[in-house]
Amino acid sequence: MSSSHLSISAPAVIIIVSIVLLLNSHVGSCSCYKRIFGFGDGTMDTGNFVHMLGKAPSRLKELPYGKTFFKNATGRMSDGRVLIDFYAQALQLPLIPPILPEKDSGQFPHGANFAVMGATALGAPLYPGSSLWCLGVQMGWFDEMVYLRATGDDARKHFLGDSDLVLMGEIGGNDYFAYFNAGNKPNGNAADEQITDVLTYIMHFVEELILDSGAKVFVIPNNFPVGCWASYLSRFHSDNPEDYDEHKCLRWLNNFTQKHNERLRWEVNRLRNFYPHVKLIYADYYGAAMEFIKNPGKFGIDDPIVACCGGDGPYHTSMECNSTTKIWGDPGRFANWDGMHMTEKAYNIIVQGVINGPFADPPFPRSC
Repeated sequence: MSSSHLSISAPAVIIIVSIVLLLNSHVGSCSCYKRIFGFGDGTMDTGNFVHMLGKAPSRLKELPYGKTFFKNATGRMSDGRVLIDFYAQALQLPLIPPILPEKDSGQFPHGANFAVMGATALGAPLYPGSSLWCLGVQMGWFDEMVYLRATGDDARKHFLGDSDLVLMGEIGGNDYFAYFNAGNKPNGNAADEQITDVLTYIMHFVEELILDSGAKVFVIPNNFPVGCWASYLSRFHSDNPEDYDEHKCLRWLNNFTQKHNERLRWEVNRLRNFYPHVKLIYADYYGAAMEFIKNPGKFGIDDPIVACCGGDGPYHTSMECNSTTKIWGDPGRFANWDGMHMTEKAYNIIVQGVINGPFADPPFPRSC
């Protein structure tokens, strides 16, 4: 009994293999997003604050800021990359430039970053100086950009689409720091009103982007467990052991933050009902950060509540991080960089927790 053999040419083999590889490639190889527009504070700022300083000297313009990844200071409040950088890299986009100094001339083909260190949701008088770069000012910069780059009302109303990701930074943290720094209490009607004011403004900001610019996809993060942050632990130190949890974090600060986060989640769900065509992703930065607070060794972190760059004291916060202060070791072994801001190691952990799960609701739609 004879047998027949199917002969396949070399080009055909290449095509078949290519198709098989394509069908079995990781879904993350095709990004849904072509542009990112970022808003927020120092956890997102990639150079706007430093540009606003002009020629004035600043520790933020010098090493050790930027030492790990860029090998020089770039205006980021970290040893390297910040949150928006890791989102861009995960989505196979170039690093997103700050809106300044090219606000009026740049084309921003992959998006723009409006975040500024120290930014608040609310402006002055709550936080003196914040009106220079609060969320409302960032929205003004965005509106100017749209006006210059979209011709006609219809184009401006649909400036943002399905392939544009609006990335909200951790907004509200600076408002609350100023509130507590002024001696206010975390409980009572005044504290509840403070949360209401912050959340009302954030939700108004989101709605404005939906209605005026056609935004379709948002990442809206909750606030970090700042009761575990070196600067907060130093500033609000207590001699009462009951004020600290098993991770040596301040209970009252984290309890207040969780109250903000619970109400933020409720507000996001409310907006989903009003705008079912818009994807509103609630990012649990609190939960993602608590992973390395609870189990730092899993991530190669030694002590998550002390600063890598700074002075002496239990949290290394007796001096500001600058070119003359001490680096306490490899930044890759730390979660906290300069007391207030995190290392790029910590930022990466948080973003991976959002993009790859489980710290996003609904799950992050990374790929086509």
